[in-house]
Amino acid sequence: MTEHIVPKKTYFVIFGALMVFTVATVIVARYDLGRWNAVLALTIAVLKATLVVLYFMHVRYGSRLTWVFACAGFFWLAIMVALTLSDYMTRGWLTMAH
Repeated sequence: MTEHIVPKKTYFVIFGALMVFTVATVIVARYDLGRWNAVLALTIAVLKATLVVLYFMHVRYGSRLTWVFACAGFFWLAIMVALTLSDYMTRGWLTMAH
């Protein structure tokens, strides 16, 4: 099995991108965007997780089987987030009879 050697510059670029996304998360948290705060925070978090999985976990240079399992994990995460958001965003639809 051959290993792919990643240059250090790639790790520094990815680390810089992760720091930029972290600052973006802090900036987004300071503004009241209503329901969009959670959507933006989750979007930034997914982007950060994707960078970590691709470069720091070496999935980008992995085999097709590794890609299948990584994509299956993201697909499962998308299902869980969609179900959670559908529950959260529809809580006000039912009015309680008092």
